[in-house]
Amino acid sequence: MTKPAPTVIPIPELEELIREGVPLVGNFGISIDELVAGRVRMRMPYKTDFVRPGGTVMGPAMFGLADVALYAAVLSAIGRVELAVTTSMTINFLKRPPPVGMIAEGRLLKLGKRLAYGEVLLFSDDGSEEPVAHATGTYSIPPHDPVTLAVSGYRDNA
Repeated sequence: MTKPAPTVIPIPELEELIREGVPLVGNFGISIDELVAGRVRMRMPYKTDFVRPGGTVMGPAMFGLADVALYAAVLSAIGRVELAVTTSMTINFLKRPPPVGMIAEGRLLKLGKRLAYGEVLLFSDDGSEEPVAHATGTYSIPPHDPVTLAVSGYRDNA
């Protein structure tokens, strides 16, 4: 088994960037549990503001968590390239989540010179192993130092 490449951005720096650079989602109280190059596991605590009629976590909160998880996965591989932005994202809601915190597991599937593509699975933070949502998305990466990609262990294929 090969050891995953180390991340090129430390967790505290990434959490600060999310709070300050993505303030709407940064105010969700998201914390990062695990971060390796191209992969992230983060959690969003339960807040009554996230509950919609019917007693379930609202879609916009889940979408925001999925988007920032993919952002974190991208930056974990390329470093602090703050102007990497979402170009497309699709989310499928699979199961009605209870009003509890959420866990996001994001991973890059393809990293090129200008685009990164990945997926995020969202889970209720209640011990359930069934995902409540699945998202896929593409990030646009602005020109940056090519050494960053080499350090991350990713090959520049696109």
